[in-house]
Amino acid sequence: MNDVLSRPAFVAYALSCVVLAANLFVLASLTGAGRGKVKVFVNPEDAGKEGKVQTSDEASIARLMRAHRNALENFVPFAVIGILYVLMGASTTWAYILFGTYTGARVLHSIMYLGGKQPWRTVMYGIGGVATLGMMIQVTRGAIGLM
Repeated sequence: MNDVLSRPAFVAYALSCVVLAANLFVLASLTGAGRGKVKVFVNPEDAGKEGKVQTSDEASIARLMRAHRNALENFVPFAVIGILYVLMGASTTWAYILFGTYTGARVLHSIMYLGGKQPWRTVMYGIGGVATLGMMIQVTRGAIGLM
């Protein structure tokens, strides 16, 4: 296992995961801060005396929650495919290209999502998707012995 951990491709993967996790933490924190600001909560124990419990969110918080959910939903396939790619012997160059492209696109996607910037949000989503597709192709090639 130490052999895998010392591979440059694993380092690229690990750094991408750290940045993507930080992105998730920022989005979660912004959501929590937004809920506190407008005093709208989903759990009665969080509302206290001044807040209200509401199952549908204020528009400002709903956007934050959607951005967070989207980032989380897209992180899971990246994490699984990415580690498989590393374990199957990813080339250092392609690992840095694919992981870096995905990570940059997803962070920019979050920024575009929060800012309501179209078509850039969709463009960033597409770029991240293409990077993931590239990893999926490489993993498939490795699995059938072509890598």
